[in-house]
Amino acid sequence: MAGEEAFVLDPWGTSHVKDYDRLMKQFGIEPLTPELAKRLPYQHRLVRRRLIFGHRDLEMIVKAIEGGTEYAVMTGIKPSGEFHLGTKLTSEEFIYFTSLSPKARGFFAIADLEAYADNKIPLEESYRIALGNLMDMLALGLDPRRVYVYRQSEEMPVLRLAFIFSRAVTYNTLEAIYGPRPFGLYFSALVQAGDILNPQLPHHGGPKPTLVPVGADQDPHIRLTRDLAAKYRDEFGFLPPAATYHRLLRDLTGQEKMSKRNPMGILYLNEPLESARVKVMNAFTGGRATAEEQRRLGGEPEKCVVFVELLSAHFLEDDKLLEEWYWDCKTGRILCGECKARAWEIIGSWLKSHQEKRAKMRDVAERLLEEKTLG
Repeated sequence: MAGEEAFVLDPWGTSHVKDYDRLMKQFGIEPLTPELAKRLPYQHRLVRRRLIFGHRDLEMIVKAIEGGTEYAVMTGIKPSGEFHLGTKLTSEEFIYFTSLSPKARGFFAIADLEAYADNKIPLEESYRIALGNLMDMLALGLDPRRVYVYRQSEEMPVLRLAFIFSRAVTYNTLEAIYGPRPFGLYFSALVQAGDILNPQLPHHGGPKPTLVPVGADQDPHIRLTRDLAAKYRDEFGFLPPAATYHRLLRDLTGQEKMSKRNPMGILYLNEPLESARVKVMNAFTGGRATAEEQRRLGGEPEKCVVFVELLSAHFLEDDKLLEEWYWDCKTGRILCGECKARAWEIIGSWLKSHQEKRAKMRDVAERLLEEKTLG
């Protein structure tokens, strides 16, 4: 792209995207149009509010829903720590797309090999973390009867696929996609390709439309897997996996995407309520320099983490109330301290309810991890 610096998407680090139109143009991602969104049985707030901004081949999934035919929804979480708002976003998408049809089946990979390659987390520790992650997903609404849960390190068909794929990918290809990396991360990318295509193997019913909801920074994995699906179509019958893409949200300090590297910028779902309240009350806002200036000029809610990242993306379902909140800020009717106090009432109540649900999910999570499926 002449005159413009190309995007570099880092699925293992921190990617920041300012221009999503240019990102879609560079990598060939299609916009999620209102016309396509209207064909979904109902629209999640992430769809309504354009937080899910683009897709690859979502039409294939929509047609399966409309035709009452089988499709899969696949996700994986690297068990490197407790659930936070970043992982919540992908998990909600996974749960949403799995709920849209009785013919949908979810596949959830515990990416313990990636956690070892990227974070040096022993497999035994990954199991403990994964158990907590799964408890969070169940509390968010995951139906245990409609999901296949597995650990990468124990899923032999996935490991076999990764080995087979290694014949079709050169070191130069991987370096071109991901940049210079330890070889363990390159191999974990091949394992993830195996995860994404796992639902299409014969023992899972064979080739079928498969959707992978991801953040924009995970697109390198999707592109690699789509290329491999095409190369091995004659041998396995693979369909290219579809994907939806959500925006990369800032952390609570208004900086990069939410990451464990900045403790004050990250909000965990099982965090003590007092600690969470302190973080929310110290979050970055779009307020003016003084109260007088804010009353006169109004705030800038589009720059505010409390409004954009917390209320709009995560905790306020009511679209009408969200719009009223926006204009209360924009016209100076509310100051940042009052806004944060109001927001905390909603956020604190949600966290308290979630943590109570989560505490009841240990037995189900253990059974899913041991038996892989309850269905």
